[in-house]
Parts: sequence; structure tokens; C-alpha cells
Amino acid sequence: MDIIPNKNTASLKEVLKTSFPAVIDLSSQTITWLIEAAFIGHLSALALAGVGIAQQFIILTFSILLTFVVGSSIIIVHYLGAGDKWNANHVLGQALFIGVIISFIIGLFWYFAVPLLFNLIKDESSLAQNYGIVYIKTVALFSPLIITNFIAMGILRGIGDTMLTMTISLIVNSINLALDAVLIFGWLGFPRLETFGAGLAVGIAHSVGFIITLVYLRNRKSSLFLAVAEITRPKISTFKKLFKMGLPTTVEQFVWATGQIVLSFFAARISVTALAVHQVLVRVQSVMTMVYWGFGIAGMSLVGKNIGAKQFSEARKNGRIVGLVALVTAIILAIVLYFFSGMIISVFTANQDVIRLGKYVILALVLLQLPRAVNTTYAGNLRGAADLNWLMWLAIASVIINEITGAYLLSFTFGFGLIGLWIIQIFDESGRLVLNYRRFNKLPCSVERNKQ
Repeated sequence: MDIIPNKNTASLKEVLKTSFPAVIDLSSQTITWLIEAAFIGHLSALALAGVGIAQQFIILTFSILLTFVVGSSIIIVHYLGAGDKWNANHVLGQALFIGVIISFIIGLFWYFAVPLLFNLIKDESSLAQNYGIVYIKTVALFSPLIITNFIAMGILRGIGDTMLTMTISLIVNSINLALDAVLIFGWLGFPRLETFGAGLAVGIAHSVGFIITLVYLRNRKSSLFLAVAEITRPKISTFKKLFKMGLPTTVEQFVWATGQIVLSFFAARISVTALAVHQVLVRVQSVMTMVYWGFGIAGMSLVGKNIGAKQFSEARKNGRIVGLVALVTAIILAIVLYFFSGMIISVFTANQDVIRLGKYVILALVLLQLPRAVNTTYAGNLRGAADLNWLMWLAIASVIINEITGAYLLSFTFGFGLIGLWIIQIFDESGRLVLNYRRFNKLPCSVERNKQ
């Protein structure tokens, strides 16, 4: 008797095969930033402050580049789902063509403009400014390779080649940390280069990553092939399609980042201790968010390919399975956070006031994990359905209503203080989850609406 495989089991295996490598991939970068911050913090608090601000400019740049990464990924997964590899490779080449041009512009911005902005730092000794300027100028020298590889890796991740991107990321981040150790502190006979060494470590590691990615794209070892002709022959119609598809995601991420900055200002207004606790919890949440983004990327890839093949019921099923896996993962992470809350906060500070307040507020962070994990996943599912304008307007509305107005009312008007800033995020994520879940369940109606 032939055994017919269970479709749900097959779908679950596909979800796990796509999502968990993406989780490891994205989490490894965040963990690398945390370890690098610890290394630089051992130089001095001023070095940590200066490099931290420089990294904020780099992260802001990458959020803008999401226009090409997300736009390209969605178009490509739809082509792959329809079996049209030629057009998929064409979009890849055009996206990287734009990336190469923009990378030089961004490199000039990092090298010349960002150092001028460091004058905003109030530091009489100018040491924090100098540390940050040295770091950003060093990274800027490698910008064409770093940025082009960021776009290529983002596209490969978005189409579901997550085992490949995980492997490359682990290699890059391992090289980065190894070079950090020897170049920042001068270990193993290397010169002590401090923040210049940290910048070199980033540039060298990501240059190696660029070479590895290029080899895979040219040797047909990924789902896509990079043809030289596609890079050298720009096509305006493809550019317009990329901008149209990706711009809403860039606006969405920019609005979300703005909301987070506003919450930090509110925390600073409460007290210095509240700000310290808030920054610690934000760092912890950033690691968790990368885990959830891994599931969101898996949802985008699987849903997008099914929609490209016009298999809408399969798209809904895969999207729901990804959401379920994300929920189970979030429950496990929330339990770990709850039982090890004191230890986690103590890693960042020895201040007893900060630890005491942190143990109280972290309960809200624990509860936040469940709606945030599932909502991030369903947002990824909707990106796979190209429902990007919906996500953009929902982000704008939620930031204005919840993270600005609601946070102010809870923290200051009703006197909840710092915990109010985190309670409102639970309410915000839960509300958006309900709306995104209902929206996703309307497939294929939403797909047809987005084509109009």
C-alpha cells in the first residue's frame, strides 16, 4: 500500500526549513553588534557612545535600502512561483545595478556628511566625536561592497534561500568578531587600532561576504543567477516597478523607527533610571525582533511563491503554519525571559536601581513577545501578497494613535511611568495582529485589490 504524505506535515517541514535558518541568520547579526558594543565599551564609555551613534546612521541607511530589497524580493518570488526564472534573474540584476550606484553615494555621505553631524554630540573633550568619525569613515571605504552585498543577501533571504544566507552570515559575523578582538585590542601581535580596527573588521568581513555571495550567484548554486548583461543594461520600467513595490515598506520602517525614538524621549523625560532600563529592554527586544523577522521572511517567501503560482489556499495554509511556529517560539522565549529576567538585566548594568525597575517592567516585555511574534509573521505574509500599502498606512496610524498619543497618556496623564510605554506596545501589537490576520484571510481578494 502506498503511503500518501500528509500535506500539513509537508508544509510544516517547508516552513521550518525556510524559517529557522532565517532566524539564525538575522539573529547572528544582532548578536554580533551586541558583542562588538561590549568590546568597544571596554575601551571607554566615550568610544561606545561615538561608535553607537555612527552605527545608528548605518542602520538608518539600511532601512532606506529596504525599498530595493523588499520590492525586488516580492517581484522575484512571484516570478519564481510562476516558473519564470528569466524575469526573476532580470529583476535581481537591475536591483544590484541600482545598488552599486547608490552604494557610492551612500559611501560619500558616510565619509563626508556624517562626521559633520557629530558636532551635535555635547562632548567637551571631543573624544566621542573622534571615535565615531574614525569608525564611520573606515566603514565608508568599504561601502560599495557592504551595501551591494546587503541588497543581494536581502533578496536571497526574501526568496527563501535562507540556508545559503545563514551560512554566509555566520561566516561574515565570525570573521567580524575575530577581527574585532585582534584589531581593537591588538591581540596576537596585531597593532592596537581601537575604533579604527572595529571599522576595518566590519569592512573586511563584509567584503569577504560579498565575494562569497557573488560566487554563489554566478555558479548557479542559488535559486537565482546573476547575468552580467542585466547589470550593465538598465531598464527604466523595472526601476519604476521596484520603487513602487518597495517604497511603502521603507516608509513603514521609517515610521516605526520614529515611533521607537519618541518612546525613548518619553523614557528620558521620566527619569535617567527609566531611560537606562528602557535602553536595556530595547536591546533585548532587538534580538527577539530579529527572530520574528526570520519567520516574517519565511512567510513572505512561501506566500509569495504560492501566489505567483495562483495557489491561494496553499498560501493561506503556509502563512498560518508560519504564524503558529512563531507563536510557539515566542512562548518559549517569553518563559526564558521571565525566569532569567534579573540575570539578563545584570549583564548590561550593575546599578541596583536599574535592575530593580527592570525586573518590574520586564514583565510587560514578556507579555509583548506573543503578539509581536505573530504580528511580525502575518505582516510578512501580507508582504508576500504585495499588500504593502495596507502595512504602511497601518504603521502610520498605529504610531500616531498608540506609540505617541497612547504612550503619553498612559505614562504621564495616568501616571504609569515607564511600564506604560511597554503596555501600550502590547496593545498596539495585539490590535495590528487582529487587523493583519483578518486581512490575510481575505486572500485572494487582497491580491486582486493590489494589482489594480
